[in-house]
Amino acid sequence: MNALPDRRLNAYRPDLAEEALRGRLDAPRYTAGTPATVSAAVVALRPRPDAGAGIDTELLYGETLRVLDRADGWAWVKADLDGYVGYLPESALREAAPDATHVVAVPRTFAYSGADLRTPAAFALSLGSRLNVVGETETRGTRYLTLDGGQHVVAAHCAAAGRPIGDDYVSIAARLLETPYLWGGRSGFGIDCSGLVQLAMLMTGRSVPRDSDMQAAGLGSPIDRADLRRGDLVFWKGHVAIMEDEETILHANGNTMNVAREGLSAAIERIGWLHQQPTGYRRP
Repeated sequence: MNALPDRRLNAYRPDLAEEALRGRLDAPRYTAGTPATVSAAVVALRPRPDAGAGIDTELLYGETLRVLDRADGWAWVKADLDGYVGYLPESALREAAPDATHVVAVPRTFAYSGADLRTPAAFALSLGSRLNVVGETETRGTRYLTLDGGQHVVAAHCAAAGRPIGDDYVSIAARLLETPYLWGGRSGFGIDCSGLVQLAMLMTGRSVPRDSDMQAAGLGSPIDRADLRRGDLVFWKGHVAIMEDEETILHANGNTMNVAREGLSAAIERIGWLHQQPTGYRRP
């Protein structure tokens, strides 16, 4: 019997499957879904429509997806960015918006109710959030971008969409040092190990799988430990770290419960006591 497709990247249930699976998997109905845009600052994507279920990953403000089904206040969706499938509250969605014009280029910022830092913050925004800017203004020497929802964001905290904010993803990951560790997190408010890799590389224009096993299976090329240099990745079962230099890693980890800098040798020894040795090294 053939194994079922990975449920994280393939949308199927006993009653419904995504159109892309037609011919690969039998289902009573298929759907191509309808486009929508995330309207919450950050929203958890869960494996089932239950607020008590664990978080698989997160979607950020302005990211796009396809809604495959809606029921009881939940939407079953597939993210456009990395193809991840799951459930989120319908209240975190709005109708499909125009293509984003800008992206948040700092770890965290605010969308203000007015074009002035003294006005109330409407909501917070993470690195990687996608914005549709409809205008700009200047108040006391600070430029603000006006969003399509009427809020305002400091212009210096944003970059044009579609343009990398740099070519060194390691330096972008380092901006998130001390960000709290969050299982399934991929934002400037809380992030896990593979989320750090994905988000940092995304800001350099690279499309990267979401989870560490996906990254270990196909991101870049395998190398030997002796060849490690800045930007390479070290994998353990269920964990990934970024080489900052030949001896130091950056990783979101459950030991310090944040994004931290650690010596590679010390990390291998510490992790080995409870788990195992690294499963591989890759150059993305």
